[in-house]
Amino acid sequence: MQLSKSQYTQMYKEASEGTKSYLTIPKAFVIGGLICTFGEFLRKTFENAGLENESASLATSVTLIFLSALFTGLGLYSKLAKHGGAGTLVPITGFANSVVAPAVEFKSEGFILGLGAKIFIISGPVILYGTLASVLYGIIYWLTS
Repeated sequence: MQLSKSQYTQMYKEASEGTKSYLTIPKAFVIGGLICTFGEFLRKTFENAGLENESASLATSVTLIFLSALFTGLGLYSKLAKHGGAGTLVPITGFANSVVAPAVEFKSEGFILGLGAKIFIISGPVILYGTLASVLYGIIYWLTS
């Protein structure tokens, strides 16, 4: 596909329209906060049901991951993320969404070339560079202490 310079300029302008940060930042803060508040509500509910603090925290994480995966599969998480932006990426639910979304998107390509090959397409770099950063931090900490 060959584009003229004017066509490319027009496409660039359309794609790079500025965001209304005075709206997007507060929405991300509120929606991310609501997700975390819901997580705290779940933890307290599990504790009140008789689980110890550590078990209640584990049950909360599992529940949030399950709900995120379920909502991603039903197409609801993307609607929330459309409004919540980064507020939906930060909590544990965002990581679960980043694993499930490619699985849903590429399921038509089969279990091996679709699901198996593409499931970590979004979360893979996060895992890789998070692990690398923690190793480097550990080495620096070991050398300086």
